[in-house]
Amino acid sequence: MSVHRDLAWALKEQAQRAGEQAPSVRGADWRQAVVTAVGTDGTVTADEIPAIRCLQSYLAPTVGDVIVISQSSMGNWVAHGRLTPTTPAWITLPLASGWTANASYYTPAYRLWGDGTASLCGLAQKSGTLTSGDTVATLPAEARPVAGVRVAVQVAIGYFGAMTISASGAIQLGDFSGTLPTTGNKYAEFDAANRYRLK
Repeated sequence: MSVHRDLAWALKEQAQRAGEQAPSVRGADWRQAVVTAVGTDGTVTADEIPAIRCLQSYLAPTVGDVIVISQSSMGNWVAHGRLTPTTPAWITLPLASGWTANASYYTPAYRLWGDGTASLCGLAQKSGTLTSGDTVATLPAEARPVAGVRVAVQVAIGYFGAMTISASGAIQLGDFSGTLPTTGNKYAEFDAANRYRLK
């Protein structure tokens, strides 16, 4: 009798484990997962589950993201997007030689958003000559747009120009409204690029 009880118990446990792993038995489900790889086809791998299709709102998946994934009763997985416990941090932007942060304004920095955009903030300055095409700073790869971004800025008192963010990450000033004086402060208004696309 004890042999029969043990066999019945083992069969019951086996059936329960199989049911827990079968989507058709378990039904739809969702959970948190960590992204371990990002595909080029709009999919991610998370918690060893490959080829999870991303929703359109999850535009810029990154390895290390803590995301919400769900599974249909047919076994198909979808990534809804990253969980953000706090507002993304501002990361200090390294300035090119000759440029310094203006202490009366925010320190030049960038911030990455979960919707595939980024922001710049702060004011930098340099004294003396500013030549069209001068590089003010270079963004790290994670904050670079795939195509150029251009915004209007004031580069000196009474003078305006364009700030261009290139796909290489270079942030440059140019196309001035007049011949700039060779003395006095020149400015880089990063706040003008308060939101730009990455892709």
